[in-house]
Parts: sequence; structure tokens; C-alpha cells
Amino acid sequence: MKRGFYTIMSAQFFSSLADNALFVTAVELLKSDGAAEWQRAALVPMFALFYVVLAPFVGAFADSRPKGEVMLMSNTIKVVGCLMMLFGVHPLLAYAVVGLGAAAYSPAKYGILTELLPASQLVKANGWIEGLTITSIILGVLLGGQLVGPNLSAWLLSFDLPFVTTGVDTSAEAAICLLIPLYALAAWFNKRIPYTGAALIPMRLDSEKTMARNLLALVPDFWHCNQRLWHDKLGQISLATTTLFWGVSGNLRYIVLAWSAAALGYTTTQASSLVGVVAIGTAVGAVVASMKMRLDHATRLMPLGIAMGCFVVAMNFIDNLWLAVPFLIVLGGLGGFLVVPMNALLQHRGHNLMGAGRSIAVQNLNEQLCILGLGFLYTFSTGMGLSAFGAITAFGALVGYVMWLIKLWHEHNHKHHREELARLMHIARNDDLHG
Repeated sequence: MKRGFYTIMSAQFFSSLADNALFVTAVELLKSDGAAEWQRAALVPMFALFYVVLAPFVGAFADSRPKGEVMLMSNTIKVVGCLMMLFGVHPLLAYAVVGLGAAAYSPAKYGILTELLPASQLVKANGWIEGLTITSIILGVLLGGQLVGPNLSAWLLSFDLPFVTTGVDTSAEAAICLLIPLYALAAWFNKRIPYTGAALIPMRLDSEKTMARNLLALVPDFWHCNQRLWHDKLGQISLATTTLFWGVSGNLRYIVLAWSAAALGYTTTQASSLVGVVAIGTAVGAVVASMKMRLDHATRLMPLGIAMGCFVVAMNFIDNLWLAVPFLIVLGGLGGFLVVPMNALLQHRGHNLMGAGRSIAVQNLNEQLCILGLGFLYTFSTGMGLSAFGAITAFGALVGYVMWLIKLWHEHNHKHHREELARLMHIARNDDLHG
């Protein structure tokens, strides 16, 4: 791997670590304020909101500037969201601002991989990035759980600065104070990401138009990019699969928290450890996939998505910690092994079709719409009184069924578009044809 790749990994690790610790902190903040269950469940779709709203713009913005610079600006926005939460803004609104920073960060984070590396290294690079990201999820969720737990929070709140009234009186507020330096550390690495030399793509803004008209002019271009990926015979399958996976993964963090409370009677701190267990499995699956899988073999893994849906439903039958831990590791491992090759294939097709930043923005739009849709269904069902067990059953059944439909779609392409698929697979096997 090129040297700059490790700087990118370091920046991503600390930014994601803070994001996931902040999620647990926000859950506890709402819980301590007496907020309803649906508000805590709504944290997931609120984080996804700006991924959807800003999708036509963040990809073009990432392609128009050095991506390390874009990542630095995005981390600054995340810090603003933390400060809003700390100074009394409703956690749902403040967490949405952190989501705004994440929405701008993602096209640069993944887009820079296709600029820095050839096609033959994309699966390996995605394995490392996803493995490290998932490691940061494990540690971030555990860190957040411990920061709001009774032992560490009591120690943090015992600090008293002379002649200074901080207004920090709860465990969640103390946790946020420690997370801001993590974002600052990620920003320090952002400043050291090398310029890849890839050609920048101007946003084509007309100086004679107003800012609003200029921004709206980007929408048709983005919609065209979205259509190109959905019409590409390999791009459409990898996009559909990763969209479903991240829709599930984005909501699974809260589902495991809710299931842990209902099935095992766990507190937020205890349940956060089980979210970390799922992430351990995902990290292992991601690393194994990076070593064993090739870009052109990604579509063979779709049955793993169907198995994931079945495993989510089977969570309802587990009420013992000794069964829960290996079960959740396997559940995470299935997802990690599936998503790494599919992510790499999607990045490869997007880079060839339209440019790295725009393709990642298209991917983010679809994935976050799925997170919003599934999150809304879960939030609505719990708000209407459906138990955690009933909501988990419906969630898992839907996932398995949709993954089965995607598999049928790919089989249809093999039957009716064999020559086109063979051409695209040839491109995937040759670094010289990678954009």
C-alpha cells in the first residue's frame, strides 16, 4: 500500500471512534432526560438525514477539492454538533449536525481510495478500511458505554476547575467533553493526507447565478450519475447489496441495544458491549474477505445476505449471554465478508463511470435512504406499541426477502445480458482499465 493510505486509515479511525462513542452518549442523554423510546430510535435516521438531503452536492464538492481538505472541513462540522449537544440543543438536532459532517466526509474518505490505488488493491484496501472502521465502532461503542457508566462518569465529574463553572453536571455531558479532542486528533491526521494528483472536477458554478440556482444546477447531474450506476449491470447489483447491508447495519446498533434490554435486562453500558461484539465479527469477516476475495468474485456472496436476515430473526430466540456472544459474532462476520468485496466492486464501477466523489455520494444517498426507511419503520412500529421482538422479526424477514430478490435480479442479468457482464468483469480484472 502507498504511504498515504495509512494516514487516511488513521484519520478515519479516530473520526469513526468519536462518532460511535457519541451515538451511545446521545442515547444515554435522551434516556436521562426521560425521552420516549421512539426518540432514542430516531437517532439513527436523524444521523442519516443530511446524507440524503445533501447527496447531490457533497459528491461534486469532494471531486472539486483535495479530499484531505474536505475531510478536515467535515470533522470541524462534527465538532460543532458536539458543542451544540453540550450546550443544551436537543440531542436529535445536534446529532443531525454531526450527521451533516459525516455526509460530507464520506465521499472524500472512500473516493480517495480509487484515486490512490489500482483496481487490484481495492478489495484489500476496503478490507483494511472496513476492518479499521469496525474496530473503531467496537472501541467507540465500548468507550461511549464506559464514559456514561457509573464508575468512569463519577470520576470525570469529580474534577473541579478553580474559578471556572463548566456547567457539566451529567455523565453524558462529561463524555462529550472528552470526545471533542478525538475529533481534533482526526483533523490533525486530515491535514497530513497527501494530494493524490487526481484531476479535480469543477462544480461548474455560474458566477452570474445566485448560490441557490447554482446548487440546484447540480441536481440533474447527480440524478444522471445515480441513473448510470443503477443501469450498469454490475453497478446495480453491488449498489443494491451495499444499500441493503448498510441499511441493516445502520439500524442494527440500536436494535441490539433494544434487544439487550428486552431479552437480557441490560443497561446502556452493558448493551454497548454487545454492539461491540457484532462489530468484532464484522471486522473479522472484513479482514478475511480482503485476503481471500477478488473484485470479480464479489457477486458470488449474495446468499450471505439472505443468511443475515435469518440470523436477525433468530435473535428473538436467544436469552442467554453465552449463546448471544458467538451468535452476534457470526452475524457480524457474515456482513463483513459480504460487504467488503461488494463495496470495492461498487467503487470500481463508480470511478469508471463518473468519478470517485460523485459515485460515493450516489452510494451514500441510496444507503442512507435505506437507513432512513428501515429506521422509520422500526421507530414507527415501536411508537405504535410493537415489542422489540416483533419489530426485530419484521426487520429480519424484510432483509432476507429483499436480498433474495437481488440475487434473482443478478441471475436474470446473467441470462439476458451475458456479453455485457463479461465485458465488465474483464475491466474489473485489469488494473490498466480502472478509470
